[in-house]
Amino acid sequence: MTMPDDTICAISTPPGTGGIAVARISGPKALETAQRIWMGKRPITEAAANTCLVGSVTDTRGEELDQAVATVFRAPRSFTGEDVVELSVHGSKWVQQELIMALIGAGARIAEPGEFSRRAFASGRMDLAQTEAVADIIASGSRAAQRVALRQMRGDFSKRIEDMRGQLLELAALLELELDFSEEDVEFASRKKLIELAVAVRTATARLAAGFSAGAAIRDGVPVAIVGATNAGKSSLLNALSHDDRAIVSDVHGTTRDVVEDVISIGDYTFRLKDTAGFRHTSDVVESLGIERSLRELREAAIVLLVTDSADMGRTPWDDVKRAMEENPEATLIIAANKCDIAAVPAFGDTRASAVIATSARTGKGIDELRNAICAAAARLFANGACGDTLVTNARHYKALKDASEAAGRTIDALELNLPGDLVAQDLRECISHLGAITGAISTPDILQTIFSRFCIGK
Repeated sequence: MTMPDDTICAISTPPGTGGIAVARISGPKALETAQRIWMGKRPITEAAANTCLVGSVTDTRGEELDQAVATVFRAPRSFTGEDVVELSVHGSKWVQQELIMALIGAGARIAEPGEFSRRAFASGRMDLAQTEAVADIIASGSRAAQRVALRQMRGDFSKRIEDMRGQLLELAALLELELDFSEEDVEFASRKKLIELAVAVRTATARLAAGFSAGAAIRDGVPVAIVGATNAGKSSLLNALSHDDRAIVSDVHGTTRDVVEDVISIGDYTFRLKDTAGFRHTSDVVESLGIERSLRELREAAIVLLVTDSADMGRTPWDDVKRAMEENPEATLIIAANKCDIAAVPAFGDTRASAVIATSARTGKGIDELRNAICAAAARLFANGACGDTLVTNARHYKALKDASEAAGRTIDALELNLPGDLVAQDLRECISHLGAITGAISTPDILQTIFSRFCIGK
């Protein structure tokens, strides 16, 4: 990619009214553009890098619009790698609109979605995986999601990918050299070393890809299926956990007929709690469909919260839960022995549960303990899904890792079968290409446009 020669501007703070709004200007004439609407003792164009100036900005008529602080970043040590000025003004919607109009009149144009990040990528300030992490850290809704995005933005994930790609490139170059001297029957690339490296790459990429489900759960919210018999107190527990009357509570069996979802934060994690239709034998078509959805949520959940009725344990759907858990062996099972305020909690045998907690949605007993158990289950999910300190959260990265792992496997097969060098080289090039697609070392304009179009205008 080549760097553009125009100057762009946009409001970088969230839309709406606030205490402060920040307009970002980036490009070869960013300082001159900002200076045209600047009123202050010190000119922006003469300011040193990483300094702040106090003054005012003018509107399209040249009249004072608002007091402002101008922060100056000079190329190449800025987010975009270009000259950048950030103008902080009061967060009036009208002031923001007039400020942008004034900057356009001074020679800038409105930035496209993600264009600031795209320029950072084009200038080499960040690779593609790092720029995608910028969007993830903006969207992070929990400490865990923020930590994962921050590590990726620092380049931890990119370094692992580029280390593997660099080693493959070195051996691929030697293999290509052999093809140029095919008539000489010489071997520049050690087949043993090639196999060892391909095996290491296949293992590493497969492990990283395997952590995607955990990474996606950390980023989007860990899915928790609340299941059990009708009238066991599932909806009441959802309301107690979320501190909200999200679900309808009634003594009538079968009140919940569809999945009711609520998003909450506990500790470092975000959870998507899903209150499901209670299990029971019924001839009601709508309720039966709800029970089918309950089973589906159970099979897809990362954490299964089985709510039992301590006063009527005979209705607990053990068989249904057991069969569904067999289809979802990675899920963590937690049992909430509800209604402990009116009945003694019975003894539980081998249930595969990580915790059995006596709860009362009515009195609040055990709710804090249940929250801690859910949070601990998420921590285990994070630890088990991580490959070292790296957790994959991006579907594009997951696909590229899967493809790279498969290409590495084909490379191993070709080497072990002693196939001609050109066939080995083809599989090796594919593996390198898939790894390069993650960091943007190998990319196409269409892919870049799709990625950056998802960013906000000011980023």
